[in-house]
Amino acid sequence: MNTVTNKPQAAEDSGKALKFLYETVFGRVILRLLRAKWISKLAGAFLSTRLSKPLIKPFVKSNNIDLSEFESDNFTCFNDCFCRKIKPGFRPIDSDPHALIAPCDGLLSVYKIESGAVYPVKQSKYTISSLLKNDDLAKAFAGGYIYIYRLCVNHYHRYSYPADGVKGDNTYIKGTLHTVRPIALRHSPVFCENSREYTVISTDNFGKIVQMEVGAMLVGKIKNLHGGKRVQKGEEKGMFLYGGSTVIMLTDKNTKPLPELLENTAAGLETPVRLGENILDSI
Repeated sequence: MNTVTNKPQAAEDSGKALKFLYETVFGRVILRLLRAKWISKLAGAFLSTRLSKPLIKPFVKSNNIDLSEFESDNFTCFNDCFCRKIKPGFRPIDSDPHALIAPCDGLLSVYKIESGAVYPVKQSKYTISSLLKNDDLAKAFAGGYIYIYRLCVNHYHRYSYPADGVKGDNTYIKGTLHTVRPIALRHSPVFCENSREYTVISTDNFGKIVQMEVGAMLVGKIKNLHGGKRVQKGEEKGMFLYGGSTVIMLTDKNTKPLPELLENTAAGLETPVRLGENILDSI
């Protein structure tokens, strides 16, 4: 794992657009329209049609995506490209039964959960209770850790289960669709506003874990594949269509993360991780 130290040009360019949306009067008018549910549905429908195919090549080029790693490059629409499936072997799963794996590719921040505390993601703050909208469930993770995986557009947008166990039903929380880019975090408690869906997994080796997916501005589409059932570590849990962007995990106090993850977060840095990598200390 290496620490992020700079941003690609594509990220800088999109950052300018977000600055316009959030920090100018006209931009905020446009943003209000973009957040409308009908706009989200319309955008999602368009990105799932053949009319969106011309967007694929510039998207792949600007984000330096190596399509040779994926099962197909014969995409019928933009969303086929965005949630492309990787070839076997390109995301090896740590098979050690004591390894809790990263459920997705992303930029990871990890915080210790303390009773009554609020947690910053850049400049947004939230409590575990407001995130889950369930005080009793939040109390079960006091003293544990929250793992926040921020997916950029160039990341692999399918996610898996982090451990063997039994998952419960999915809990959906309706919210206002919003971008999770850092500039948005200065203006709104994003994780408390976004639509999100989570499940509690009773794992074989790590107690109970919450795994949550968070939608974002425009489409914000979360596509989970299963209801309650027995699951295996590395088994695909679901995928994001364009706009989905974040995976959050909660673990109890007995499940301790790699020290470098906490050190990097304390220093204001995100750690790049890949699906299948161990994230625990002393496995």
